[in-house]
Amino acid sequence: MTVPSTAWQGRSAERGVLAGGQRSLWGDALERVVRNRLAVIGLVVIALALLAALLAPWISPYGPNDQDPSLSLMEPRFVSSEYVNAKYLLGSDALGRDILTRLIWSARISMVVGFVPVALIFVIGVTLGLLSGYHGGWLDGALMRFTDVMYGFPDLLFLLIVMATLRDSPVGDIFGGLFLMFIAIALVAWVGLARLTRGQILSLKEKEFVEAARTIGAGSGRIMLRHLLPNALGPIIVSLSFAIPSAILIEATLSFIGIGVKPPTPSWGVMIHDGFVVFSTTPWPVLLPAFCISIVMLSFTFVGDGLRDALDPRMRI
Repeated sequence: MTVPSTAWQGRSAERGVLAGGQRSLWGDALERVVRNRLAVIGLVVIALALLAALLAPWISPYGPNDQDPSLSLMEPRFVSSEYVNAKYLLGSDALGRDILTRLIWSARISMVVGFVPVALIFVIGVTLGLLSGYHGGWLDGALMRFTDVMYGFPDLLFLLIVMATLRDSPVGDIFGGLFLMFIAIALVAWVGLARLTRGQILSLKEKEFVEAARTIGAGSGRIMLRHLLPNALGPIIVSLSFAIPSAILIEATLSFIGIGVKPPTPSWGVMIHDGFVVFSTTPWPVLLPAFCISIVMLSFTFVGDGLRDALDPRMRI
């Protein structure tokens, strides 16, 4: 039976419209993220924090360590008090330093601590997870047993030991203690990502597209990097988006107890540490940096939730 030309053309046009309307996983995920209001708000706040960190020398009213002891412990201008000075929009700390300026400069530390250790976590966790999940056998057993050993260490205790032991060493002096903090955070936080990556690779390596790549002669490295890793990136990206606020909180915690960033480098954790001494006199040197930490962490959480929903295949149905 011959199909009429008009019917065939109609079906071809319909197929063309359907094909043209198809979107990739990443394009569909981006559209879902844009439609998520909380995720968009989080992205805007993160972008503002990044801009403040990058433009700190140009937008901050004063230097981060400029002092005016005669105007110490001034309260913010929106507070109705006699301890207010027009020179300081958000008040000053015990040494007469402008809190607004130090908040802007502290964004640099928080953004760097949020992204650099997470990049190291990505390299370590994804590499070990890829090798373990793809090759299997004795290599999988050895890497997973090593992962289990690292998982057995309490994260915070390990960080405290590393930072307290090496803080005064030559390694601890690099970038005011930031380098040591990067290494310490990466050493304790890669375990979960390695397990996640291994699980994704185990579920993907027997798929038809991997067998097809083997058939045409693709090597193990090409299969892992060009075929397996791109298809496993969704859960990995979501995991990393939640790891960034964790790293920011770790820096604030270590700086608050005095073994984080070395003074006079400003960070939100250092500001809380310095302001806690005068908390009974004025709470603003503690509340303002704590508010910044909370807002940035909440923004990353909103973005992580949005990415999780956007990259969930069940949400595409």
